[in-house]
Amino acid sequence: MSAPYSYIAVEGLIGAGKTTLAKRLAADRGGRLVLEEFDDNPFLPRFYEDPERFGFSVELSFLAQRYHQLKRVTEQELFAACTVADYSIGKSVVFANVTLQPDEYALFRDLYGIMYADLPRPDLIVYLHLDMDRVQERIRKRGRSYEQSIPIDYLSKLQERYLDHLQKLPDDRVLVVDLEGHDLLNDGGAYNVLLEHIAEVSPKGYRLVTL
Repeated sequence: MSAPYSYIAVEGLIGAGKTTLAKRLAADRGGRLVLEEFDDNPFLPRFYEDPERFGFSVELSFLAQRYHQLKRVTEQELFAACTVADYSIGKSVVFANVTLQPDEYALFRDLYGIMYADLPRPDLIVYLHLDMDRVQERIRKRGRSYEQSIPIDYLSKLQERYLDHLQKLPDDRVLVVDLEGHDLLNDGGAYNVLLEHIAEVSPKGYRLVTL
């Protein structure tokens, strides 16, 4: 795949296929792959059991993990070549917006602003959009016990805040892809169409496409 971008971040809800797409893009381009280390977050299972109690802990832990990982990547000069990540640091502020109380969120935003300013921004953010029925179906198929009880209202709010956040990034290139049920792992035609959209040279701002 030929594309004008050296750093691509893939975003989306749980089960949207972020990691699958990031791995495939990196492999096809011979690029470097950066995967989120969410399994290392000790607060995540506890957060799903008691969101109010562990919300700030889980979001702050994720922010620190994402920052340190992307900082290491920068210091190792990995962005000199094509790099594909299955998240961007902006993911932190989206989840915190839904999860935290207003006073906690205000503090979180201050910390986020300080840390984000020190990191490189993706040349392109690709957001994989699925409707809620398909999101829930994919969560069931993933089979992670602590994800099975995630409320649909929480997922809907995340999707809403994600799209709002992405539309407010005038200095970034954002490609929102409505998957309409396509499975990018097994649907070669849909994947090739997505590659064509990614390969397009587009101005900064928000762009919506449908597969």
